[in-house]
Amino acid sequence: MAPAYKRILLKVSGEALAGDNSFGIEPPFLQAVAKQIADVARTGVQVAIVVGGGNIFRGMAGAADGTDRVTADLMGMLGTMINALALSNAIMRQGVKSKAFSAATMPSVADTFTAREAKASLEDGLVVVLGGGTGNPFFTTDTAATLRAIELECDVVLKGTKVDGVYSEDPMKNPNATRYDIVSYDDVIGQNLKVMDTAAFALARDNAMPIIVYALNDKEGLAGVLAGKGRSTRVGDPI
Repeated sequence: MAPAYKRILLKVSGEALAGDNSFGIEPPFLQAVAKQIADVARTGVQVAIVVGGGNIFRGMAGAADGTDRVTADLMGMLGTMINALALSNAIMRQGVKSKAFSAATMPSVADTFTAREAKASLEDGLVVVLGGGTGNPFFTTDTAATLRAIELECDVVLKGTKVDGVYSEDPMKNPNATRYDIVSYDDVIGQNLKVMDTAAFALARDNAMPIIVYALNDKEGLAGVLAGKGRSTRVGDPI
């Protein structure tokens, strides 16, 4: 049976890589995520990944604490590169080739991102891991994920988080929050449902890019979610 998607963009939050910790990277969880990605890549699906950096440094929080916003966001971009290198290496340890790119120029660390080079790597069967956000301050890695998915002509964005979909409120704070199986772009934006930022959803809406939100620790794994077996929320226009 052919995979449902030929090319996907997976957004992995930094907080998710921290596992049960509040800071840093939890190695067992990193390896579990890498295995899920490698298993999907082995089926022939082309996988690009955008990683966040909130487990290392969050720009908005740094700015609120007194650091100027541009500097804080640059520090956050460096945090995403730490995660990108760690995840790319973990995927290679699973026996699947991977390559890290950076939106910010740092040639001794990773190749600078261009859509042309990233597409070529995907077509060669490599899992592409993208760090550095958009390369600009004031933009989140959620927006970077949607932007890269459009640039790389992906079929879908998958947002891997600690929760199993989009809820009316934070389910960690309100256990009675309503969970959605399907929700439109406009409803997500209009109700200010904070799984991704508004700019990311607006960009996805304007380019008809569907988004699937799921839990990274879903028992069906990434492959199951792609096959429609796991719990998730699809954000987009009706199919």
